[in-house]
Amino acid sequence: MQLNLDDPKALPRLLLVEDDDIDAMAIERALERNNLEVDFERAVNGRDALTKLRARSGACLIVLDLKMPRMNGLQFLEELRNDESLHRCVVIVLTTSRAESDVDAAYAQHAAGYVVKELETHQLGHFVELVSNYLKTVLLPDPPRK
Repeated sequence: MQLNLDDPKALPRLLLVEDDDIDAMAIERALERNNLEVDFERAVNGRDALTKLRARSGACLIVLDLKMPRMNGLQFLEELRNDESLHRCVVIVLTTSRAESDVDAAYAQHAAGYVVKELETHQLGHFVELVSNYLKTVLLPDPPRK
């Protein structure tokens, strides 16, 4: 979990960037079932995610789908990495794409992980467990000071 010296009880922020309502609901339910305590927010595409991220400061773990309208996940990643105030956000890709070009492109933009989306309950539970362990183990970066 992120350490915040000003507020040690602050919850880590998790932004889900997912355009599919059914997938988003399944992921949110899995988070709840696994009692993952996060400040949860959802964006429906890359542009929406950038707007939400720019409106609030703080460290963030982003769970990102690649295949979305308006601004897809790879376009979002490129913009995120070029934004001085956001480039330190941690991104885990959760997508249906197994394309080697997508995997390579995501890691080239410093994705922390690439997970192929399997929405069966037990597989989604494993993903949420991975996210939970990540947040409990890894110290997220603070946003740059202005």
